[in-house]
Amino acid sequence: MNTRDALAELVDPAEKLSLLGSGYAFTEGPAWSAAEGCLYFSDIPGDARWRWSDRGGMELVKRPNFKGNGMAFDLDGNLLVCESVTSCVARFRRSGERELVAFHYRGKYLQSPNDICTRRADGSIYFSDPDFGRWNDVVGAKRSRDLDFNGVYRAPAEGGELQLLVDEDEFVMPNGLCFSPDETLLYVDDSHRGHIKVFDVAGDGSLANGRVFFEGIGPGIEPGPEETLLERHSRLHNSGAVDGMRCDERGNVWVTGPGGIWVISPEGERVGVIETPEVAGNLCWGGGDLRSLFLMTSTTVHVLRTRVGPPPLP
Repeated sequence: MNTRDALAELVDPAEKLSLLGSGYAFTEGPAWSAAEGCLYFSDIPGDARWRWSDRGGMELVKRPNFKGNGMAFDLDGNLLVCESVTSCVARFRRSGERELVAFHYRGKYLQSPNDICTRRADGSIYFSDPDFGRWNDVVGAKRSRDLDFNGVYRAPAEGGELQLLVDEDEFVMPNGLCFSPDETLLYVDDSHRGHIKVFDVAGDGSLANGRVFFEGIGPGIEPGPEETLLERHSRLHNSGAVDGMRCDERGNVWVTGPGGIWVISPEGERVGVIETPEVAGNLCWGGGDLRSLFLMTSTTVHVLRTRVGPPPLP
């Protein structure tokens, strides 16, 4: 089967992107609430959280939002938010109460939690922690760092100490992450290296046997001569960085990259690219049948109908 036919099995070639909203600074962090029948997403530079539904359309939920980034739901239906400015993972209960899930590792403040997912098997929370939010005033607040590495962590569902899941030098800038449908694999991408790594997930939630799953997603971020960190990141962003990532129910990995959304088979072969009109930052499935793919496309939000959906939602 050629790649065009393989992609057509996942998305009808006749389907087109539909615009849901525009006028944002940079959209990110989509999460579908099955209980509410709505999509939540972040506008990081706009310091706002938005909600969209068929019934209510587009609604502003919260501003300021501590420049919230990635979001997910825990097993009880509470919203988890990676906050760039506070460098913490916060839980927003349905009552509106905000509580801390994670903000330090071994007595040192986290960098700036970026993306997040929940493990269905035990309710534990996995998140990436690059330092974007500590040096970029657009998506965070410039400040010093306590930690000298950027990690990937697990927070037990019942609370307690964070578990660093990878070696300190495993990633330059860990970003998007997602589980395989059976949760035996965890995929984590690295924006600066332009690749995705995959790890085996043990019964206790720890990771092992990390290896490169797919590489060459964009140009990476090797520094140019006399280029500042902000200039370097801007160049990466404008080219379409590897960023948000999701697995579908068949085990294909859908990840942002140059041109839009790259679809990669479970065997690590590129199936195709779903083109987007702007740089794509993240994605998630939702809708009543979970066959609507919501795309965070910089200043806009789009949706695309697909022939596949996600693994079971929390």
